[in-house]
Amino acid sequence: MPATLVPFLVFCQALGAVIGVVTVVWGELAYLRAMRDKIIDKAERVHLIVIAHGLRFGMVLLLLASFGLVITAYQEQVVPQPAVSASYWILVAVAILIIAITWALSRKLISFAFGSALVFSGWWFLAFLTLGLFPPFTFGAAVALYVVSTAVFYAILQYIRFFSAPAGRSGGPRSV
Repeated sequence: MPATLVPFLVFCQALGAVIGVVTVVWGELAYLRAMRDKIIDKAERVHLIVIAHGLRFGMVLLLLASFGLVITAYQEQVVPQPAVSASYWILVAVAILIIAITWALSRKLISFAFGSALVFSGWWFLAFLTLGLFPPFTFGAAVALYVVSTAVFYAILQYIRFFSAPAGRSGGPRSV
């Protein structure tokens, strides 16, 4: 194996997580802007589509690089194998959760406020996990931290949305 493969895959995994975090923050800002007049016009819709492509690209890059790291570790017979570590399965579980929540949001199966908080906290969780900013967690501790961080982000996002919405109007934006 080339000596540059593992650093490249680690870089791609981190880049995917950072792209996800940047685009999810960008998406929230775009949503706040759309809430001002309660109408998503064509320019805002194109803007949101670009954000969705960024999120999709970040997730694909993150998952492919993660899978590549697992295959490389297996080929090199690294001990312990990352595929049997709790941090790897936490990463995979959060990535799958983000994909599932995004799908549920697109089908309007869950509220936007709750779903966006789940996705927002999920991307931040992936970024912190990928960049090594979390201590080693058990799977249960990671789930508990994710639940708490989602509740905190839900409260913060709702607070920001409440105070940025025009006075006397309720509900989310509608499409043109």
